[in-house]
Amino acid sequence: MDLNAYLHFNDNCREAFEFYRSVFGGEFAIINTFAEGPDDMPPLPEHELGRIMHVSLPVAGGVLMGSDSCSAFGPPPVAGNNFSISISTDSRDETDRLFAGLADGGNIAMEPQEMFWGAYFGMCTDKFGVNWMLSN
Repeated sequence: MDLNAYLHFNDNCREAFEFYRSVFGGEFAIINTFAEGPDDMPPLPEHELGRIMHVSLPVAGGVLMGSDSCSAFGPPPVAGNNFSISISTDSRDETDRLFAGLADGGNIAMEPQEMFWGAYFGMCTDKFGVNWMLSN
């Protein structure tokens, strides 16, 4: 199981991650915009298509990940809710077990399900207000 930080931005993810890359070094493992998303994604305004849908930067044995917000997916993040803890599990059963435990008494943003990038993925906020992303 791996634990990583996932940062959420309001249209400055690329700038932030270029800064983090200048500090930590290395290369992006992945960088995709919303324009590169799947065909069944909600329609986005033209000015949001160039925003970052996902970026990963290997740092210190882990991965710093991030994305921009888009109007189709809710309000922009603000300080205090602009991060998630991302857990990559070894099995779907482990993903389901951890998700059920973390979501108990909290809020489910997305039940674990197959995603277009090939992962089994879900998101929730626990009863203490911490955002979680779980995947296998």
